[in-house]
Amino acid sequence: MQVPLIRLQCGCNSYDWGKKGKDSAAAKYAAATPSDTFTIQDDKPYAELWMGTHPSLPSKDLTTGRSLLDLVSDNQALMGEDITDKYNKKLPFLFKVLSINKALSIQAHPNKKLAEKLHAKDPKNYPDDNHKPEMTIAITPFEGLCGFRPLNEIAHFLSTISPLRELVGESEAKGLEEIAKTSSPSEADAKSRLKTAFSSLMKSSREDVAKQSHALVDLAKESSISPGPSVNTPEELSELVQRCNSQFPEDIGLFVLFFLNFVKLQPGQAMYLKADDIHAYISGDIIECMASSDNVIRAGFTPKFQDVSTLTDILTYDHDPPEQQLLQPVDYPYVTLNSKAYSSNSESLLYDPPIEEFSVVRTVLKKDGAKATFEGLAGPSIIICTSGEGTIAVGPKKEDLKEGWVYFVGATAEVVIESSSEEMVTFRAFCEIGEGAKQNGAH
Repeated sequence: MQVPLIRLQCGCNSYDWGKKGKDSAAAKYAAATPSDTFTIQDDKPYAELWMGTHPSLPSKDLTTGRSLLDLVSDNQALMGEDITDKYNKKLPFLFKVLSINKALSIQAHPNKKLAEKLHAKDPKNYPDDNHKPEMTIAITPFEGLCGFRPLNEIAHFLSTISPLRELVGESEAKGLEEIAKTSSPSEADAKSRLKTAFSSLMKSSREDVAKQSHALVDLAKESSISPGPSVNTPEELSELVQRCNSQFPEDIGLFVLFFLNFVKLQPGQAMYLKADDIHAYISGDIIECMASSDNVIRAGFTPKFQDVSTLTDILTYDHDPPEQQLLQPVDYPYVTLNSKAYSSNSESLLYDPPIEEFSVVRTVLKKDGAKATFEGLAGPSIIICTSGEGTIAVGPKKEDLKEGWVYFVGATAEVVIESSSEEMVTFRAFCEIGEGAKQNGAH
């Protein structure tokens, strides 16, 4: 029987928002594995490295060229019986590296029920019938928009930024301001007023957006944007408006900035986005893990298909401070998981969102000779090395592990990672289901 350690060749997508050439971590990692079809071009943007079985860009066994989708479909032991049966012989997660040079679209991902409807109605724009909760872990400093701001922050911007108020409309702006001043409004009322104001903004005419965007950029150039109760500074808000305007001039997204939390993550920090949460990534290199889906509902900062009415209808309209969107990792091993890690001169952190399809472990081996041993997991996993080098072993099979190299590890296999550099960092996405896999978690 094949040893369940398979080195993967993973594809890299070129989208306009990606970092160019060797500045892109996604491109560098893709180029670390030999390929007849991939060489880095200095002036080409490289956006996403995909690791998994998603049919749009399935990973391949580097040795045989066979797709990982075929391998796990034909060999139930690689994923374990439970996951093979429940997820129809496909990996339940899609693991990615994103390298972001300019803003991604303002977007949300549909829940399972809506994904099925959208896919049936419009498979061209919604290629999957699955939901897409996702988690972001920063590799380099990252900026993004994540969830709606607290209502008092949005109300402040509506009262101090006249171009924003013009587009939202006077009655809609007043409605949100009133609820923001109420000491303890019902959650339903608060979300209703927020939905009304945001929907009014998003349905503004292109001509009105273009006109008001010039007025907004003028305010930004004069540093006349007051942050009010938000954690942002006048300087960063003014710079953000001007930067996004240089990428997407006269775009509705310039005004959405004042409705959404502007979040900065340092390497190792993470945020989790459930289905129907609004977000947009602005800059940085990140690890991303999600349910295996490529469904995106877009409305702003994009030349692609936009579906404003669907977006405004389905959003959660949660309006919490940004720290409530962050996902706090815990030390690994973790009491609710079936496996344990043993280490010397290394540390492992578990990023464990409140869903079944995926979790991620980040391991830092802190010196030459540092070692981490992981007992077998009940399900499959994918490991990528993002810096440093060393070895990875499963049973008698021991392979080199270098920056950008990616391995699939089959269910139940014990894994040993050892560093031969001053520092080595790996990320491992995995799925376990069944009793004990994710209960009593500190979510």
